[in-house]
Amino acid sequence: MSDRIIVMNMGIIQQMGTSQSIYDEPQNAFVADFIGDSNIIDGIMVRDCLVRIQDVDFECVDVGFSENEPVDVVIRPEDLNIVEKDEGYINGLVRSIIFKGAFYEITVENRDYEWVIQSVNPANPGTEVGLTILPSNIQIMHKPHSEDARVIKGGEYE
Repeated sequence: MSDRIIVMNMGIIQQMGTSQSIYDEPQNAFVADFIGDSNIIDGIMVRDCLVRIQDVDFECVDVGFSENEPVDVVIRPEDLNIVEKDEGYINGLVRSIIFKGAFYEITVENRDYEWVIQSVNPANPGTEVGLTILPSNIQIMHKPHSEDARVIKGGEYE
């Protein structure tokens, strides 16, 4: 068994590291989607430690980005928490719930995005809920700037 993993896309190394480091800190949307389930959404890095997603500002721990830089935001399904409507950062409508054994996979629609949440607590379809997340569980990545840095996002090449 190896203790280091190399993730490649079309023959180009995307990231090297331990399985945990790759899962916890993916360097781009391709790696995040390849190594596990992810919510990958467009965002704007307002300034260090503040990202805007769907017109809502979220505190995060990432630094070193330009002000108002377009970024890819990755949030793992197990890192989102469902709370009462208006008690979270954003509200959404529960669209579906699937029991997966150890957790429920819940889809919550907000605007034109469907958030995937993994929770041990069920939520009823048709219910409006709020979503929260800890700043340390928001992963910010630079958007690719070249042909070689292309990533697969939603099954399509950008």
